[in-house]
Amino acid sequence: MSALPPRFEISAEEIDRVVARFYARVRAHHMLGPIFATHVTDWPEHEAKIARFWKGAILHEPGYEGSPMMAHRRAGNVGAAHFPIWLGLFDDTLRQTLDPLAAAGWSALAHRIGQGLRMGVEDVGRPTGEVPSLR
Repeated sequence: MSALPPRFEISAEEIDRVVARFYARVRAHHMLGPIFATHVTDWPEHEAKIARFWKGAILHEPGYEGSPMMAHRRAGNVGAAHFPIWLGLFDDTLRQTLDPLAAAGWSALAHRIGQGLRMGVEDVGRPTGEVPSLR
């Protein structure tokens, strides 16, 4: 069983700032940029939606509707190998934007969510009954 993320405090404004900075970096990233560009046509709306997701996950605010797992599975061009790159860029953005405790707490939560999403993406196309890798 994995440990719970450390307790941390963060504001809605800090979440908005992290999301905006992160996606600015994603758009410029040589590998992640083209993947997102295939699916995102309205960046302000996408960033607002993702900020609502994080506000729900961290601040328990209502407002996010959707299924991150299904979105990543349906994308078709998202692979398990993309998640460590995404998380590395996200961690770097957190460290540059937040105090160390908030960055560490949010990072731990993002890694737990990312691990689940990566496993879900790996399951797409896996023959029924095949056991996923637990790396």
